[in-house]
Amino acid sequence: MMKPFLSFAPTVTSIAAALALATGAAAAQTTPAVIFDMGGKFDKSFNEAAYRGVEQWKKDTGGKYLEFEISNETQRVQAIRRMAERGASPIISVGFAQASALNQVAKDFPKTKFVIIDEKVNQPNVQSVLFKEQEGSFLVGALAALTSKTGKVGFVGGMDIPLIRKFECGYEQGAKAANGKVEVFKNMTGTTASAWNDPTRGGELAKAQFAKGVDVVFAAAGGTGVGVYQAAKDAGKFAIGVDSNQNHLQPGTMLSSMVKRVDVAVYNVLKEWKPGISVLGLKEGGVEYAVDANNAKLISPAVKTKLDGYKADIIAGKIKVADYMADNACKN
Repeated sequence: MMKPFLSFAPTVTSIAAALALATGAAAAQTTPAVIFDMGGKFDKSFNEAAYRGVEQWKKDTGGKYLEFEISNETQRVQAIRRMAERGASPIISVGFAQASALNQVAKDFPKTKFVIIDEKVNQPNVQSVLFKEQEGSFLVGALAALTSKTGKVGFVGGMDIPLIRKFECGYEQGAKAANGKVEVFKNMTGTTASAWNDPTRGGELAKAQFAKGVDVVFAAAGGTGVGVYQAAKDAGKFAIGVDSNQNHLQPGTMLSSMVKRVDVAVYNVLKEWKPGISVLGLKEGGVEYAVDANNAKLISPAVKTKLDGYKADIIAGKIKVADYMADNACKN
């Protein structure tokens, strides 16, 4: 989903060279490939979760896989195509930004299996894996409202796109379910891809919210979130991470993280690929709020009981969390 730091922009020739080294003699038709998007496989967020999934598959099966890390938008088509030409299958593209490139290449390789994480590609040889981010965001919204002493909670998004509005909308629904009088302050970092990688701006937005009384802020903003978390630590407020479990980044400041189990998604498609759309929510273990040694003492037993109740009701269908992307509106 959210894409942190860019490093350099290799040429097409260097892409080919890198892929040649990555594939080597292992490039058989049954060898899968993973293409990480900008930010790289150690971004502490979305890509890294995918990396954990494929590494777990490797550990469990003894299998090998090919990989490439995108560092420039112009590389996407070339990287996917090179993997397909070398016989890799399935080829997993990590992140919604690869959808257009994958759609283009999948048409040219109808017998190759492809996967896109976080977006839909309507091709017969593509499996699209989506998440119900609104359900996990609902839980951390409720957590924020139940924890807040001021009755004011905040949200800082990265690039202003429907997917991030989906996080925001779920968060607001959860906060209002827990406290009907809560105030939710919301800001997006920008309208271009640089919004994923602007921790300074993220910190400024968080500080502005804190000045209005916010004492818990949820960042769904990639690398920008690092600035939000630092600002929360400096101000003695709470922050909530996203995608991977980021509780360890600022222990004592991170109230929780809204985890998207991209690792589970990648592991599952490697074990069993099937074309069409797969959607992972609370019921499927695709999203969750993180509790570990870094934040366990910050969530009281009473609050956890309430969150577990909300979770059970969402899974049972008693609570229906509105999906912003269904009609580009937050109906709650």
